[in-house]
Amino acid sequence: MSLAMKLTGLLLRGKPNVFVTEERLREALRHNPPDAPVPESLRRFCLVSTETVDGHEVITLTPRSGATGTEVIYLHGGVYVRPLVSAHWRIIEALIRRTGATFVVPLYGLAPRYTADDAYRFLDTVYETVVQRAGGHPVFLAGDSCGAGLSVGLAIRCRDEGLRAPAGRVLFSPWLDVTMTNPGIPALTQLDPMLAPAGFAAAGRDWAGGRSVTDPLVSPLHDTLENLPPITIYQGGHDILLPDAEKFAAKARAAGTPVDLRVWPTAIHVFVGAGWTPEARQALRDAADRIRSAGRN
Repeated sequence: MSLAMKLTGLLLRGKPNVFVTEERLREALRHNPPDAPVPESLRRFCLVSTETVDGHEVITLTPRSGATGTEVIYLHGGVYVRPLVSAHWRIIEALIRRTGATFVVPLYGLAPRYTADDAYRFLDTVYETVVQRAGGHPVFLAGDSCGAGLSVGLAIRCRDEGLRAPAGRVLFSPWLDVTMTNPGIPALTQLDPMLAPAGFAAAGRDWAGGRSVTDPLVSPLHDTLENLPPITIYQGGHDILLPDAEKFAAKARAAGTPVDLRVWPTAIHVFVGAGWTPEARQALRDAADRIRSAGRN
């Protein structure tokens, strides 16, 4: 573990964990901030446009110079109940600067007001628009935490509806089973300075809406995981979502889907957002290489 990662974990341990109980999460959600604005550094580096699709904003960022034509749809984390924050923009900016790709950031509706069904109706439109604009260029799906899980669900939906498959998926600390019932989770709760299963499970139930919490579009781990595009997962070892990431990778490989699971044993949840750590920089460089290599093929 780097000193920077150790200090980051200690800092997070000093903050209240709103996921310890459902009640604590509900109280925290009463004070949800708005989505973080696009930082000025990104506005200087990119042409930024915002449009409204089905009542939700979609932000598109294209490098002012050196744009490759590759498009990446990035779905932010937040347990489906919390907005986009500055850490998400740090991840997005790092990847744009390293890849030259155009990033599309859909601000999907949050639970409990919105559900998975609402998100997929919105994302279907976004995805079709991006695919048409990309032409022959690659289209990637990427995201962190619940956004990473949602990107897997979107790929499942593309497969089932016969749509053009994404070139690949880059997943940072994905949330792949909202039930939080993996027997490996309890052993990690003492190591994870950020998350707790009770609050996550409550948010997952809200997100499911009228669907079962084990529906593959809610919890992609429960899909067959057959005939899906390549997946790269960047995962920390001090993260209660690790056991499901490992289970997902094994199941997908057995189904014939290429998966590269990369684990930093002492890193935290969505550690790529801590760009001051060497672990984050290494993972972001690797993710950018994956995206760039698809553009060269």
